[in-house]
Amino acid sequence: MKEFCTFAPTYHEMVRLLITKVENLKKLKKMSVKIRLQRHGKKGKPFYWIVAADARAKRDGRYLEKLGTYNPNTNPAIINLDVDGAVKWLQDGAQPTDTAKGILSYKGAMLKNHLLGGVKKGALTEEQAEEKFQAWLDSKAGKVASKEETLAKAKADAKAKALEAEKAVNEARIAVEEVVEEEVVAETEVEAVAEATEEVAEEAPETEVEAVAEATEEVAEEAPETTEEETKKEESAE
Repeated sequence: MKEFCTFAPTYHEMVRLLITKVENLKKLKKMSVKIRLQRHGKKGKPFYWIVAADARAKRDGRYLEKLGTYNPNTNPAIINLDVDGAVKWLQDGAQPTDTAKGILSYKGAMLKNHLLGGVKKGALTEEQAEEKFQAWLDSKAGKVASKEETLAKAKADAKAKALEAEKAVNEARIAVEEVVEEEVVAETEVEAVAEATEEVAEEAPETEVEAVAEATEEVAEEAPETTEEETKKEESAE
């Protein structure tokens, strides 16, 4: 009897927990679930999580499940998505936002959900649905590869054009520097000739003055001698 009393509360607790879990599941089914983006990353470089969340929750608040990531900072953008998980939520009635719907369509989740709907209706078998989905994946992979190749080629062309433009700018700069250098040399030569002319012009008058001074001195020295001789001659004549 004592053992039964000990067991009874445990049994009733288990029943209570089971009832609570069932009620939570009912609430979850009734809950309006959104598949949307939740922002992360730095300012100017956003990085998003793709989440399933209660429609009443804040955009960057609590979520029910993380389904993938979306990085728009690269070209093409990098998307990682749990396609099967997203399809499961879509099957349970979750509604994607416009942006999330575009991402789910890009990764094939919307197509797979549509194909599974066809399987439920009996229009397709699971093998046919999987075959169609795999064919779509192969076609999508080819388109993505072609786009990446086009982008790589465009990037290489832009780089080549940038190098050519830089080369043209460098050549023009070198040509301008050569012209400037020639002008500087010409100006230097003109200045040198002008300085030489000024020196000659300054030296010429000095030379002439010196020559006149020397001639004057010679005349001055000879003049007294002539005067003495004439005086003697005059005295002799008297």
